[in-house]
Amino acid sequence: MSTAQQPDPRDRPARLAVGVVGAGRVGPVLAASLQLAGHRPVAVSGVSDASRRRAALMLPDVPIVPPAEVLQRADLVLLTVPDDTLPGLVEGLAETGAVRPGQLLVHTSGRYGAKVLDPALRAGALPLALHPAMTFTGSPVDVQRLAGCSFGVTAPDELRLAAEALVIEMGGEPEWIAEENRPLYHTALALGANHLVTLVAQSMELLREAGVEAPDRMLGPLLGAALDNALRSGDGALTGPVARGDAGTVAAHVAELRAHAPQTVAGYLAMARATADRALARGLLKPELAEDLLGVLADGASGTPGAPGPQGTEGDAG
Repeated sequence: MSTAQQPDPRDRPARLAVGVVGAGRVGPVLAASLQLAGHRPVAVSGVSDASRRRAALMLPDVPIVPPAEVLQRADLVLLTVPDDTLPGLVEGLAETGAVRPGQLLVHTSGRYGAKVLDPALRAGALPLALHPAMTFTGSPVDVQRLAGCSFGVTAPDELRLAAEALVIEMGGEPEWIAEENRPLYHTALALGANHLVTLVAQSMELLREAGVEAPDRMLGPLLGAALDNALRSGDGALTGPVARGDAGTVAAHVAELRAHAPQTVAGYLAMARATADRALARGLLKPELAEDLLGVLADGASGTPGAPGPQGTEGDAG
């Protein structure tokens, strides 16, 4: 067995000096993952105490400096700021001469493609939009979660290989998104991930009020199976009282929500109507049962008690 010392990844040629503008939950994690691939984090900017603590945790010994100085030190700059802040930040950096020709400028916004970086492009920067389709905590566990994570990538054709290489080095899988499709792409992710968190939080609150001591433990296997089935089968995974046409059960749900959590009624009704439409189109919900069900949902929206229709059989989990 050879005892020769393996080369340190940091000694590889063509490694980049990495800077982060915006030490939120995403930037320091991506910089840490690039560090594992042999790149060198050299500077980070952060304003709030929380962002500074996060930078110190994820990128120890990396100096915290103003954004312009981050660009001065780095070959690859990660712009990880809120969507609404990004256009003004890019314009400001370009107007003040902070952008250097040949510098890789990467933003992680799902909403925008590469075009938002046009001011920096005119200053000679190389623009990349790399959006990790992942929810972040801003802690070291996120680096592990990047393994196999899809990245929505938009970049000029001549930078395609560079974009793919960076994503792969972070452990991700590049998924190319056309510039004009970025808003739709981001809408789809937010619809699934962000609203899921709200639904789960509401469900846990209701279970606690019903006396369940460990709602997370109760929901874990159920939601895990539901998500897996949905990803595998789409609408074919629909189940529960709406898909079965159990109008009486749905009316009882609405009544309980009005009594215990009235702020959740509108969301429940909206999702129930959307579920009914998809179940009808799929042939899972029988048209003769849909009429009573939709009547209950309409009554629920108007605030009047729904008249329970015929009870469905409890053939699967509600």
